[in-house]
Amino acid sequence: MVLQFVNICVRVLRAQSTLQVRTMAQLPCAVKFTKIFIDNEWHDSVSGKTFPTVNPCTGEKICDVAEGDSTDVDKAVAAAKQAFKLGGVWRTMDASRRGVLLNKLASLIDRDCEYITLLETLDNGMPIQDARASVVESAGVCRYYAGWSDKIQGKTIPIDGPYLCFTRHEPIGVVGQITPWNYPIGCLAIKLAPALCAGNTVVMKPAEQTPLTALYVGSLVAEAGFPPGVVNIVPGYGPTAGAALVASSDVNKVSFTGSTEVGHMIMEAAGKTNLKRVTLELGGKSPNIVFADADLDHAVEMSHDAVFANMGQNCCAGTRTFVEESIYDEFVKRSVALAQSRKVGNPFDPSFNHGPQIDQDQFDKIMGLIQSGQQEGATLECGGSRVGDKGYFVAPTVFSGVTDGMRIAKEEIFGPVMQILKFKTVEEVIERANDTIYGLAGAVFTKDMDKALTVVQGVQAGTMWVNTYNAVVLQAPFGGFKQSGIGRELGEYGLQQYSEVKTVTIKLPQKNS
Repeated sequence: MVLQFVNICVRVLRAQSTLQVRTMAQLPCAVKFTKIFIDNEWHDSVSGKTFPTVNPCTGEKICDVAEGDSTDVDKAVAAAKQAFKLGGVWRTMDASRRGVLLNKLASLIDRDCEYITLLETLDNGMPIQDARASVVESAGVCRYYAGWSDKIQGKTIPIDGPYLCFTRHEPIGVVGQITPWNYPIGCLAIKLAPALCAGNTVVMKPAEQTPLTALYVGSLVAEAGFPPGVVNIVPGYGPTAGAALVASSDVNKVSFTGSTEVGHMIMEAAGKTNLKRVTLELGGKSPNIVFADADLDHAVEMSHDAVFANMGQNCCAGTRTFVEESIYDEFVKRSVALAQSRKVGNPFDPSFNHGPQIDQDQFDKIMGLIQSGQQEGATLECGGSRVGDKGYFVAPTVFSGVTDGMRIAKEEIFGPVMQILKFKTVEEVIERANDTIYGLAGAVFTKDMDKALTVVQGVQAGTMWVNTYNAVVLQAPFGGFKQSGIGRELGEYGLQQYSEVKTVTIKLPQKNS
């Protein structure tokens, strides 16, 4: 997931950003934290192993990071379990105090915003104005859930018989959280903040491609005053550290954002161990439907952002762009011009709005799917090639003449590739929009609200936008239908994923109304 709601902030922050243009060598200070964070302390991996994190602009190593594996995960889980014990500091802490700590964490993120922004861009390749918006919004997420901390309430239920019945919302326990590489600090915030708000303890495994901002936030967790063991961060690889976290019988819940393929593995592992609770935010192939009566300039601009924001590395990217037949050719023409106007280059320079893909594997996947589109008969209108000879830059790419059976119309590309498909009727486009294993998001552009609501009700997706795209905001839930996930993140719905409901029934000598 996505923090696609960052795009809303970007439009404001681009105009007021005070960050100076810097090259990678001009970071204000060196990478500060590269070890494993357990019990508010820094540890080498038990094995002594490290792994490199790479600058996607150059393909060169930034630094080595401690490589956690199952032994390190077990240590972190034990620390989280100890911190969750009845009678401990965390369990006896007032709910309002948890809010105070989350507000303090938000203030520390704000204080170090510029440094975290630079670190995020260095490790992820996100354009610096977008990275700064993500950092700002991450602090906002912490503040939002800080406000919820003393407002998690059960109910008094008038059951039959001489009883007093009420419910308690109790924390689940030790929560394993596995974050993706596309929005590293953003996805950290939308998982960590509600889990802590509800009183859980956390073991987090950040994506191996982008561990640096997560580790820095670990230092801020300790500075904010969270008790030892409440938050633990174990960098490492998915098949080792991630798998160990999911398999641990002392972990009561796992929250994962990433591919549908790995989501299947997590569900299977959770079932084979202790039937731990699972929240999954997975892949998508979101339909973006443009009718002939839409404001064409606006629809073209929004459809462009739907695909190319964050270099296409968005789980809800609107990569199946369905355009009504009568405006198809004009829409393609304008979309190509907009794609060709994107400025690809150094993400530390605010004059560029398009950085690199995350790594060589993702670069190769994108280029392979572009090649398949050409081979299967789609028209390559622009892009389709590498930009430069260093790093993982892909030219913004637009295909027309795309049909539903092509790989580029079915598979999640997770890159800057727009596929424009033609349709004739409302009924046809709804049926085609639903012909996918995914159901994360979608959009419709039209001036006819009857038509818009028909599409909104017909498309099987967790989020539907009308005359906009990427309007993911922290107060509203986000999550998928079908194989795009289970559960919701953000808003009150996201908070509900981190508690268990306990029913308490007390026998009374007599019940009176």
